[in-house]
Amino acid sequence: MDFTICPAIEELKMATRRFVSEQVIPLENDPRQSSHGPDESLRLELVARARSAGLLTPHASIAMGGMGLSHVAKALVFEEAGYSWLGPTALNIHAPDEANIHLMEEVATPQQKERWLRPQVQGQARSCFAMTEPDGAGADPSMLTTTARRDGGHYVINGTKWFITGADGADYAIVMARMEDGSATMFLTDMDRPGISLERSMDAMDRCFTGGHGVLRFENLRVPAEDVLGEVGKGFRYAQVRLAPARLTHCMRWLGQARRAHDAAVAYAVRRRAFGKPLAEHEGVGFQLADNDIDLQTARLHIWHTAWLLDEGEPCSFESSRAKVVCSEALWRVVDRCVQILGGQGVTAETPVMRIFTDMRAFRIYDGPSEVHRWSMARKIVKAAGSGT
Repeated sequence: MDFTICPAIEELKMATRRFVSEQVIPLENDPRQSSHGPDESLRLELVARARSAGLLTPHASIAMGGMGLSHVAKALVFEEAGYSWLGPTALNIHAPDEANIHLMEEVATPQQKERWLRPQVQGQARSCFAMTEPDGAGADPSMLTTTARRDGGHYVINGTKWFITGADGADYAIVMARMEDGSATMFLTDMDRPGISLERSMDAMDRCFTGGHGVLRFENLRVPAEDVLGEVGKGFRYAQVRLAPARLTHCMRWLGQARRAHDAAVAYAVRRRAFGKPLAEHEGVGFQLADNDIDLQTARLHIWHTAWLLDEGEPCSFESSRAKVVCSEALWRVVDRCVQILGGQGVTAETPVMRIFTDMRAFRIYDGPSEVHRWSMARKIVKAAGSGT
């Protein structure tokens, strides 16, 4: 594996670092934010700044107006963007849009791309991915209860989805529904169609996603047959097309946040004195800083390795699960230690660490809890042992 960074990607990485420092972090205390994320006016301002800096939607294909970054290149740029909780919104690489852009590039028809994807790549539109349900699909998509049935030239969709990130204010949705034969299909729909209602926005620990997390109800939503995403009955397969890279890009962005928290803890430990010397010189604090560095680098190496496999076209469901578990738990340990090192400063908004702490806790749940990934990995380990491979 060659992780040599070409000069152009190194330059892009540093340009992203400067942009976040100079154009994004100063807006972190902008009042156009709530417990449900940045509002649309703040999002549009951030997007406009990224567009002016030549950094908007770098992961999209060149044909769609992006930079066509490889997965390894994304790892470098997304980490830098993630240094601020507003950075992914600015670069238009935030969840769920980043993964939806990837899925649309892979599966959508040319007409669907022009209608929904191109405006999204340009930062003019947002999307949501409606799969998770209150008592059904989530970590186990096979438990879908939302239904779709054919009615002439349309499909009629009924069901309830919840924890749908970005639902409030989204321009379109990708809806996963069960067919009459038990298979699953993905549908594209404008969010202003009759039959779609946003019942409420859920209060959640994090507040970094534009549009928050919503509960959506579909009541006899009629979707034209031409708005099926991909092929009928292949929804579960397309879910994997979307989820494997999405797990990894979550890791990339949260690595930037953890590094930000660590930088704050190091600066504080060097500056703050206790019992006659700087905190950093106390062994208990020094060890925590060292453990932070170990966890940060461990996470980074897992990201790069899995990104390299994706770039090589290798099947890496196992590796993406492993990276998700390693990164979500290692980065959580980093931020938790930073809170401890900062003491009272760590549990107040005097530093960004408290905000990062509350935002990041859900990372161990998003795109599959650690326990589900471990279970999936264990099944594959046992199967491989049984087959002698």
